[in-house]
Amino acid sequence: MKFAIQSRNDQLSNRLMEEAKGYLTDFGLVFDEDEPEIVLSIGGDGTLLHAFHKYQHRLQDTAFVGIHTGHLGFYADWKPEEMEKLVISIARTEYEVIEYPLLEVTINYRNLEKSATYLALNESTIKSSEVTLVVDVELNGEHFERFRGDGLCMSTPSGSTAYNKALGGAIIHPSLPAMQLAEMASINNRVFRTVGAPLVLPNHHKCVLTPVKGPDFMLTIDHLQLLHKDVKSVEYVVAQERVRFARFRPFPFWKRVHDSFIDSDI
Repeated sequence: MKFAIQSRNDQLSNRLMEEAKGYLTDFGLVFDEDEPEIVLSIGGDGTLLHAFHKYQHRLQDTAFVGIHTGHLGFYADWKPEEMEKLVISIARTEYEVIEYPLLEVTINYRNLEKSATYLALNESTIKSSEVTLVVDVELNGEHFERFRGDGLCMSTPSGSTAYNKALGGAIIHPSLPAMQLAEMASINNRVFRTVGAPLVLPNHHKCVLTPVKGPDFMLTIDHLQLLHKDVKSVEYVVAQERVRFARFRPFPFWKRVHDSFIDSDI
């Protein structure tokens, strides 16, 4: 089996990376950063996001597993003191593959036939380069509303615990192929109205945002910030591709939610 390692680059993560690399090669695995079958992420959720985007062209052939060297993450199953146990599991155990939905983001440009397409593991946000974002929101070819506010966030189910939750969105189990649109400080008064609530959209729906005011937008794709100019529209769908995680033991989603947001000692 071929493997690669993504480190957060702090002292602890780098030490664990070198130890894991040594142990895995001793077990006969091959270190290959170009075509790994399994990627070990050592750090936090941000580290795994970097690993995902690095290997998103290999999603059908690569599975991810994480060691968290900070606070408990939603994508990192293992603690630093369990590293040797994980290495033995990787070398000797047939792992279960768990797949999570992804978000496909397509940016169409004015007066251009080309478009840009991205995949997001957590979410994509859109904000205006000016003070207020003004866009028409279209659902399945039908006009839904004209949004005015700071911005909009479209998240995946696994990303629903991140920025989406801070915006008041629902937490969605990642077994559900869906996407969620949440508002950022919408303008609601006697003149301007929005639905004022997050929208959970199934995987056969498409959401299109068309600019009304200003064609330049700041978009984020997970941790990546991108300024797009002369934008005609932004399209969101649940992606055909899915991210694959290697599971060597149960890692219940709701337990992660409980331990992260409530209290693991209660």
